[in-house]
Amino acid sequence: MDPRFHIPYAVPTALLATALVVKLPTFVRAWRDPDVRATTLLLTWATAVLVVITPVNIERLNDLTGVPNIASPWAYSFLTAFCATGLTMIIRWREEPSERRRRRMRRIYWAYAGVVVALWGTFLLADAPEPRIYDLDTYYADTPWMREHILLYLTAHMVSCLVAASMLWKWFPEVENRWLKSGVVLLQLGFASGLLFDAAKLTAVGARWSGTDWDALSTTAAPPFALMEAALVALGFLVPQVGPFLQRWVRDQREHRRLRPLWRAVHVLGASAAPARLGFWAPLDLRLMQRRQRIHDALRLLNPYVDHVLYQRAYEAALPADDEARARGVAGAVAVLAALDARRAGAPPAAGAGSAQAGAQVTGDIESVSRALRRPRTVGALRRRLTSTESTITHA
Repeated sequence: MDPRFHIPYAVPTALLATALVVKLPTFVRAWRDPDVRATTLLLTWATAVLVVITPVNIERLNDLTGVPNIASPWAYSFLTAFCATGLTMIIRWREEPSERRRRRMRRIYWAYAGVVVALWGTFLLADAPEPRIYDLDTYYADTPWMREHILLYLTAHMVSCLVAASMLWKWFPEVENRWLKSGVVLLQLGFASGLLFDAAKLTAVGARWSGTDWDALSTTAAPPFALMEAALVALGFLVPQVGPFLQRWVRDQREHRRLRPLWRAVHVLGASAAPARLGFWAPLDLRLMQRRQRIHDALRLLNPYVDHVLYQRAYEAALPADDEARARGVAGAVAVLAALDARRAGAPPAAGAGSAQAGAQVTGDIESVSRALRRPRTVGALRRRLTSTESTITHA
């Protein structure tokens, strides 16, 4: 058997399995959340379907159990569970929690549970002794009970795709959130692929009933649509949940990186209490919160040493070359570096309310100050110029 034939199965299976592994920690932390449970189940069913329908795994399952074609009820049961979970997730998204919504979801679960029972019942009643890896649906299209077995899973799958597509089509104009809208588009594409899969399969089966050999529709044309459906539907349910998380992660990562210059400048100051150590693998939002807290603690220690006059002169000197926000950042950077040197040298704290005011301005705009510290030459040159001018004025 040519292993290259299995690559189309392996790629989406690996992607879905990766998504499931990534989702598992969230499931462990928040397993009581219905959306988290449903998403994890959906990924589990989709991955299980693709694992079972891979030709090499069909052979392994047949050999392991000694039952020809046993992969059929397993794969179709997972597919049916995938359909039921997808329908209930759409209902959960569309409708507010209510008794009516719970009843509808329970009816779907019970209906598709009945389909699973019927799939196993028809398979056990059927006589299918010849293992078929690629063409089971058409090879056994006329076999009693296998015929019903095949039609049952195709009908259940087609109904779920039609109902899901109809609900999404009606709901789409009401969706405003861009991540949710993207998810709905992916879901519509996925369920459309599922309908094309059903159409190809049913056409091939119908051709067998009429004595025509259109098996290529089932063995060659249909499988890619099944793979596309599994991947697109899984992505459609993942994007609205993962998208906002990634957006927050990128924003927090950017802020964490922007605050690094100021943190490196002031982290030499000891905090009032020993902070908890967070490693690289700690959640980014916690690491960002800790970095902001350490900066604020350090600036609170520096506030008495902030020179209001120096801050104001630095602001006025930087304003012609920068906008107001950047100028305040440069002034804050000059004031922080001067306060650090003053504290190290054991100089007395600056007197008056001006120092507290300048310190509050620095503390209130730490991102601009940190951005200015990314240009140490500019800040250093301005500070030396202002210090030199002040010294000249003092001596005069």
